[in-house]
Amino acid sequence: MPPTDRLVISFAAEPPQEGLPYGRWADTLREHFLAACGEIDTEGDEIGEAGEISWFPDRSYSGRTYIPAVARTTEGFELFGFVSFTEGSGGPANFEARADFTSEVAESNPDWKLDLNDDVIGSWRGEEGKTAEMTLVWGVPLMAGGAIVTAELANLAVDQCGLVEERFTMIAPDNYRGDFLEVKLWSRRGEELARESLYVDDAD
Repeated sequence: MPPTDRLVISFAAEPPQEGLPYGRWADTLREHFLAACGEIDTEGDEIGEAGEISWFPDRSYSGRTYIPAVARTTEGFELFGFVSFTEGSGGPANFEARADFTSEVAESNPDWKLDLNDDVIGSWRGEEGKTAEMTLVWGVPLMAGGAIVTAELANLAVDQCGLVEERFTMIAPDNYRGDFLEVKLWSRRGEELARESLYVDDAD
């Protein structure tokens, strides 16, 4: 196989290791996530109280495990973020959580094929000092028939995740050498069903 001119970190995160959180474990994660939600600067917006939290598949990278979350509020906003932790000898430890909110929800955007959230969790230094943003990406497909989701950088697959209860989580390099992530939904037969960018075109 010849050398590649697209030298970039790929498939850096461990695949999901556990099922979606439930029971006492979900209660623990909820406590940390809601604490992060309570620290959001809403800039005066009344965003309401968090409802039921939807958890997403776990992914581990650079010594930490990330479990994303989404919740609607009583005022119709969407809370999104993650809880992360390290795996110690006594179980999960060193919890951290991050959260934000948005008024842009799927039902207000009928053109969406994938409902995506993302957050930069680190960086990766490549050739000639160029840096990629290691990005946690999670979401749900808004159409039927999907089985697996990929993250692609300049048409190079840099991570993928099978759907778990119609949810996925990925960790992938973004904004590297002028290239930006594109998320694609595939069927079990390998047919591309949808694609979305993480970026909104201001012209739209």
